[in-house]
Amino acid sequence: MDLRKLKTLIDLVSESNISELEIAEADGKVRIVKAGPPIASSASHIQPMQAALPPALPGASSAALAEPVETGHVVKSPMVGTFYRSASPGSDAFVELGAVVKMGEPICIIEAMKIMNEIEADAAGKIREILCENGQAVEFGQPLFIIE
Repeated sequence: MDLRKLKTLIDLVSESNISELEIAEADGKVRIVKAGPPIASSASHIQPMQAALPPALPGASSAALAEPVETGHVVKSPMVGTFYRSASPGSDAFVELGAVVKMGEPICIIEAMKIMNEIEADAAGKIREILCENGQAVEFGQPLFIIE
């Protein structure tokens, strides 16, 4: 699809009351979804964090029962797409747990609209956690890795 046409469609969705638009043409399919404020009815399903904590032990403070705060740099997804740990199905993963990475080094691929986008480490350090599974759909801003 022509980029000018795609931009026009995006502008149309953003300036109207339309929340979603899907167009299929001979050369492909495009789906544009407008992000909006969270719906109030879905917020009623969220439970306070304290409700999820186990009952307090005698003499234990509530701070001791809370989950530890994550430390390290979180690498987040810059786009919506599909997360891949390697360049192709048979090849080795870009990084493994415990690997030391340099800033700018490729650490995964996110496929978006049939385009493979190499995601680079935005900090140097050791891969402490890999937060996504190979082939998993990811959202914009979703944590992918923790580097310490």
